[in-house]
Amino acid sequence: MLLVFWVGGGGFHSFMVLAMPFIAPVLADLAKKLPQVLFLKADVDELKSVAQDWAIEAMPTFIFLKGGSIVDKVMGARKDELQQKIELHLCATGQNI
Repeated sequence: MLLVFWVGGGGFHSFMVLAMPFIAPVLADLAKKLPQVLFLKADVDELKSVAQDWAIEAMPTFIFLKGGSIVDKVMGARKDELQQKIELHLCATGQNI
């Protein structure tokens, strides 16, 4: 199983406010198309310890986990890179897209 842990902010002055309208529909579409991938979201404004524990430096950050370990990361609202990483990690587990 591939877990995509999405960390973003929700504060009024956060960059995430600008990135959210762009990336949110992409995530919703990916979640529908890829039920074998678990997408989770954490708001760093509400869960500051999560951002600190996971060394979040940009928002949004997408963390790829397998077996409880970080295997990859995408920082920023990079749609194409995010899709490529998901495909890469699904193929590595022998799953089709």
